[in-house]
Parts: sequence; structure tokens; C-alpha cells
Amino acid sequence: MPTRRYDERDVRIRPGRGTRPRTKQRPEHADAETALVTGVDRGRYAVLVDPDGPDERRATAMKARELGRERVVPGDRVDLVGDTSGDEGSLSRIVRIGERRTVLRRTADDTDPVERVIVANADQLVIVTALADPEPRTRMIDRCVAAAYDAGMDALLALTKADLADPADLVGMYAPIGVRVVVTRTEGPKESRTIHGLQDVRAALDGRTSVLVGHSGVGKSTLVNALVPDAYRAVGVVNDVTGRGRHTSTSAVALRVPGTAGPTWVIDTPGVRSFGLAHVDPQHLLGAFADLAEVAEECPRGCTHTDDSPDCALDDWVADSPDDVTRAARSARVESFRRLLASRLGTADDPREPSRP
Repeated sequence: MPTRRYDERDVRIRPGRGTRPRTKQRPEHADAETALVTGVDRGRYAVLVDPDGPDERRATAMKARELGRERVVPGDRVDLVGDTSGDEGSLSRIVRIGERRTVLRRTADDTDPVERVIVANADQLVIVTALADPEPRTRMIDRCVAAAYDAGMDALLALTKADLADPADLVGMYAPIGVRVVVTRTEGPKESRTIHGLQDVRAALDGRTSVLVGHSGVGKSTLVNALVPDAYRAVGVVNDVTGRGRHTSTSAVALRVPGTAGPTWVIDTPGVRSFGLAHVDPQHLLGAFADLAEVAEECPRGCTHTDDSPDCALDDWVADSPDDVTRAARSARVESFRRLLASRLGTADDPREPSRP
């Protein structure tokens, strides 16, 4: 039998994937326009093009493929290309995310390795807490304060429903650790309710970007609607059996506050029932207490600065106080820091707080 001879017809060549050469070079998008992200909804981003500029306009954008899984959140300053006119049916692309001054994160719990970015470039975290109906949860407040300090943001405690309970105890707990406190109370029927203390809240927000965080039912959306009359944020009620509110805000949204001296923004977020701090380095909390950080430099290596830490310099600082008044002030300062530290380490104990963080 003759041996078969092979030629080029017997060779099968796999077709190529294309003729364009692969490159890592990306377009510069030199004509991109700057915008502020004000909301996120199912892959579409509400943006304000040329914010506070002469050509300010609202538009809708999507995220460019080259950004990968990088998350875009309210408060981000981004670069847009495409149709940025804001006309009905127009769609632009987010091609760059600007450098973030601050980033507020949280995790599902203290063991969750996945960080969830909530907002970017906010100046302060406003922790909205009801004095009653539902009852205040100090561990939740502590965790939010710790997250704010870790993000390099100021913390503002907004106490609502002062017509139902006295705010003195909570004011005394948080004022010593540098948390500014504002108090509001409501008066009148639901249809024509008046909020007293709103001017104090407005003054604390003036000229800044603030993100509002709180449990459902604490009056967060009511406060936003009072500050931004055309916001129309849905308002929920508190369940009489569980003492918990129903989620009414379903997504974070940035709103401009009118009637202030400077450009003022509030970012309303959905109600939360937990605020995990797995991303927070306990050592970073000490940086929010400049006086204690200086004292802690004398601590032995590996000191955790907790109540049971041997030879902690913070205890010596309190013990070496020159008089009783100074000792009381130093002791309160150290206890406040350790309370925040305990909230991060999961050792805080508050009978009003559920066992789950």
C-alpha cells in the first residue's frame, strides 16, 4: 500500500481573534467633562455635569468597561465622555474616577473581609439617632463614630424626637470625644408637623458634604425632607412589636441643601441595622485623640490600650493627674476612647443593643 503524502490542505489553521494588535494603552479622553455622582440605580449613575459651574446640568451615565469592578458611589468626582447634554435618552460614560479625599466604608460584620464603600468625599458623618421610638443604641453610635474617625471625617450626632425623651445623657457621652451634637423635636399633627432645632442642623451642615446614617425609623428621611423640601424621601414608621423601623430609602442619593451660605450637600443612605468595622485598624482610632496618641507613645510595644492592657501609659496618665478635676477629665477621655476601641474589637457591652453587632 502506498504511503500517503500530506500537503498544506491537510493543515487546519485556527482563525485568529481579530486583526487589531493587543495593547495596554488606553485613550486619554482629553475632552472628558467633570461631573459629580449624585445617585446610583441598577448600573446607571445620576450625575451633575459641571457642578456649581455656569453650565451645570443633570445627566445619566454608565461605567466604562476599563474601570473594571471599581465601584462608583455618590460623592465621587468623575470624568465623562459621550453625550453629556442631559437630554432625554442621552447616555454618557464614566471613564475616570477622581482622587477621593475621604471614603466611608462598612462591612456586613466584624469578620467580613469585603468592604462596602458607601460614599466618597464627604466631610462629616451625621449619625441620626432617635431618643425614643426606637430606643437609641449606643453601640451603633460608637461604631459609626469609629468609622468616621478612621475615614478622616468629622462626626455629628443628630438626636431626633427630643419631645419624647431627654437628650442630656447622650450629649454627655459624646461631647467629650469631639462629637458635635444637635437636637431636634417635632410638634403638631403629622400632616403639618414642625421640626424645632432645624436651624442648628442646617448650621452644622453649612458649606460641607455630609452623609446621613442611622437605623430605620429614627427620622432620617423626615430630616432630609425638611432640609431639602423637594427631596420627597419616603417616610416610614416603627413596628410596635419589634421596635424597629421599615427601610424606606432604598439607595444613597446626594441632595443640595438650599438656604445655606456655602455649597451644602447631604447624602441620604438607606437605613442600616449593623455597621461592621472589619476594615478599621484599631491603631487608627488613636489618631483621632491627639492628646492620647502623644501619651500612648510611652506604652510598651504591643500595647492594645484596652482596660486589661498591662503597663498602659494611658492608665499612668490618669493616675498622675495633679488634682481631682484633672483626673476626672482625663479618666473620661480615656474611657471614651476605650469605648470606641471596644466597639471595633467587638467587646462592647450595651444592654440596649442586640447581641449581633
